[in-house]
Amino acid sequence: MFSPLAIAPTSAAGGLEVEWWSMIPFVILLLCIAILPLIHATEHRWEQNSTKLTVALVLGLPVAVWFWFAGEQVTVLHSLWEYVQFVLLLGALFVISGGIFLTGDLQATPRVNAAFLGIGAVLASFIGTTGAAMLLVRPLLNTNKERRHKVHTIVFLIFIVANTGGLLTPLGDPPLFLGFLRGVPFTWTFNLIAEWLFVNVLLLLTYYALDTRLHRSEPASNLLADAVQRTPLGLKGGIHFLFLAMVVAAVAVVPSLDLHAIEDGTATFAQSVPWRELVFLLAGALSYFLGDKVARFVSNEFSWTPILEVAALFIGIFLAMMPALKFLSQIAPKLPLNELTFFYFTGGLSAFLDNAPTYVTFFEMARQLPGDPRVADVPEAYLVSISLGAVFMGAMTYIGNGPNFMTKAVADSRGVAMPSFGGYLGWSGKYLLPVMIAMSFIFIAPQLWLKGIGLALAVGLLARSVLILRQPPVPAADEDEPEYDAARV
Repeated sequence: MFSPLAIAPTSAAGGLEVEWWSMIPFVILLLCIAILPLIHATEHRWEQNSTKLTVALVLGLPVAVWFWFAGEQVTVLHSLWEYVQFVLLLGALFVISGGIFLTGDLQATPRVNAAFLGIGAVLASFIGTTGAAMLLVRPLLNTNKERRHKVHTIVFLIFIVANTGGLLTPLGDPPLFLGFLRGVPFTWTFNLIAEWLFVNVLLLLTYYALDTRLHRSEPASNLLADAVQRTPLGLKGGIHFLFLAMVVAAVAVVPSLDLHAIEDGTATFAQSVPWRELVFLLAGALSYFLGDKVARFVSNEFSWTPILEVAALFIGIFLAMMPALKFLSQIAPKLPLNELTFFYFTGGLSAFLDNAPTYVTFFEMARQLPGDPRVADVPEAYLVSISLGAVFMGAMTYIGNGPNFMTKAVADSRGVAMPSFGGYLGWSGKYLLPVMIAMSFIFIAPQLWLKGIGLALAVGLLARSVLILRQPPVPAADEDEPEYDAARV
């Protein structure tokens, strides 16, 4: 590993300044996530969480050591604490949702699957994208267990339930919660309901068309088994909704420790205790030890592997992305900032740097700019763009939002051959990005001619869904492939 410490200058204000090459460890980590599962010599070794943790630490720890000895101890401590908060929240929701089992077996028709995703889009804003994704991924997999084609369903679950559905309240997605902590009114995000409806309806229509085509492509024996093996819906583990409510309430009203007060030496005892994270631990422990063991370990086939995979990779991501965020804050004043560029800068970086810290970076940047009306001392037009970019574009990659990788890991553990990092980018580039462009032109761009292009693109996306519905089934020769890439469906 190189050592940037010897030549890294400090700014006049005393903060560390970084160069573009300081982001190399982060880029290498992204490349490892994208490429190592595809190489025959490394694919089986990469499946081991110990390998992922080793790679993450080899790339992340040198960055942390550099920042620590360069005077950025506060940055390192904040990154580590954010990682702990991230893992504890995801872990609590993972454990709790693992005790809830939707019994019965619905027929896995396009209408039923689309209903799952639509319900998840609504739930995501009120119990969080992570909670909604973890709550629905196992029932959706169980419903589709007789079907050969499941990859597209999990991909759209990530798009809709794990991301775009969480726009309407600060409970929905971590960036919005950080905005709430910085003064954005709790109900302000309800003003974004038109954008929420536009994006989620277009994605649901696209999914319905894809699933209809792939449903016609299923072997007759699979469809027969799915039709015969139907039982009424029921619920096991209802008590876990109480534990889920504990987590939601903790996110909304229970304080965490106050790092700034601790740094200043003014923290009280209450400010020095991570109350919120203790509630997460308590809720997860109560769920694990008091819940129905049959529902968890037999019906849901619960395994710790998915959450351990997320924890192993994201320790490296949180540490290695520190220079990237620092470099972004350095160049931000030179960026051409307006309503559209705020959306695309926030969204594009959210896809690769995690949407929560990216949101905060642009939020604080926008506070320095003029403009009325203002919300939390941010020009409202810019706040709209930043919020939409962080929440919606976090769906572009597996690492853009916490539940993305978690959902993939659960599906992998249940035998679904999920796309690689690059393969997922193919899906999001083909089906999600055009919706984002249309939405941004219609709702964000001030120019009438861009709004016209956005409307035309939206009509084109609707026409594409109709064309997909009319396409013949996927050729039989393709059915032996382990996964469907975006180019073929």
